[in-house]
Amino acid sequence: MTIPVDIAALGARAAAMIEQLGAISSAPDNLTRLFLTPEHRRAADLVARWMGEAGLAVSEDALGTVRGAWHPAGPDAPRLLIGSHIDTVVNAGKYDGALGVILGILAVEAVARGGLTPGYGIDVLAFGDEEGTRFPTTLSSSAACAGVFLPASLAAMDGEGISLAEALRAYGKTPDDIATSAYDPSRVIAYVEAHIEQGPVLEAEDAPLGIVTAIAGASRLSITVTGEAGHAGTVPMRLRRDALAGAAEMALAVERIARAGTDGMVATVGRMHVEPGSVNVIPARVVFTVDLRSASDASRRAALTRFEADAHRIAEQRGLGVVISAFHEVATVPCYHDIQRRLGDAVASLGARAPLLPSGAGHDGQAMAKLCPVGMLFVRCKGGISHNPAEYASPGDMGMAAAALIRFIERFQQPHYNGGTSGAQT
Repeated sequence: MTIPVDIAALGARAAAMIEQLGAISSAPDNLTRLFLTPEHRRAADLVARWMGEAGLAVSEDALGTVRGAWHPAGPDAPRLLIGSHIDTVVNAGKYDGALGVILGILAVEAVARGGLTPGYGIDVLAFGDEEGTRFPTTLSSSAACAGVFLPASLAAMDGEGISLAEALRAYGKTPDDIATSAYDPSRVIAYVEAHIEQGPVLEAEDAPLGIVTAIAGASRLSITVTGEAGHAGTVPMRLRRDALAGAAEMALAVERIARAGTDGMVATVGRMHVEPGSVNVIPARVVFTVDLRSASDASRRAALTRFEADAHRIAEQRGLGVVISAFHEVATVPCYHDIQRRLGDAVASLGARAPLLPSGAGHDGQAMAKLCPVGMLFVRCKGGISHNPAEYASPGDMGMAAAALIRFIERFQQPHYNGGTSGAQT
């Protein structure tokens, strides 16, 4: 069965919904919508209303994830999950996360009203804690759905000293009920997410949509370089132990490693603290961070090994001390090959080309991969800009994405995947 699609109409509806959801903010002059805040509540209520108007049965779990259920084969049938998040960073763009929820609603509404009767159901999910902006946690909503929520996260506190547990109670939830949020893995087929690319590749390729091959793994390091403070005018260059010069050389080393890397490797030195920080004193101590990402865990680990060797070599040559410590580690999540193929076929059926590319940013799929196979559809965004008010996806591209999801659903036919890992072959 082929459901008629009007790409322009779907895009216009998506654009209107994006504007409506983007108006819900804690700030009068920018979009800021943090997890478990009054603004999150208003956004969740709006999404729930849209789900209801689309003919979905609406519920909300103990972590605040809004769920819209369409179960034509009955509540006990296996189900496909489609979703994304509705929380934002501070001073955010309107499309990150929200677009995936809106596209899921539009697609399921179309197939339900088009008379499709598959042997599986669909749940559209609106998660609330993907960005990790309010609390030093991330993916707690999707982790609860996947059955891997860490109870220790409940003690995490925001900048005002409010714990996640306290915020949940204020939101009307009971932390003891979190375990009930978990899906039964035997009744879930897969998780699929549509998301803006947050990068410039699709625009450079002149392609409206892309198929994600993997969500990149990430390692974050804190590097402390110690030297010796001295007078900026009296210590000869050959006798200096300048911690900042050494740190700068190490930063260039990790950049060089990433440039030579494979699997979409990127490296960023995003923070550098210099002591004593005086204009006329040679820096004695520098602490800087490295964020290294790759779509291959093997290539990422090899790059980390090379960087550590380079950092110690640089320190020794300059008479410096260096200590490297890892404070964040997330494994690569490969997208399921069969889902990649099916998404590609759906896009091709619309006469478009969808390049394959990795995601350098993290997504709820990283948590959901612990429940079931995952797949992602990227939507072109202007200039590759994200986490910024200038973030933008055109109505035409959003309409194409909604139509691709519709084609994907109508052709899905409940495949039987072996196991719950997203990297499995079929």
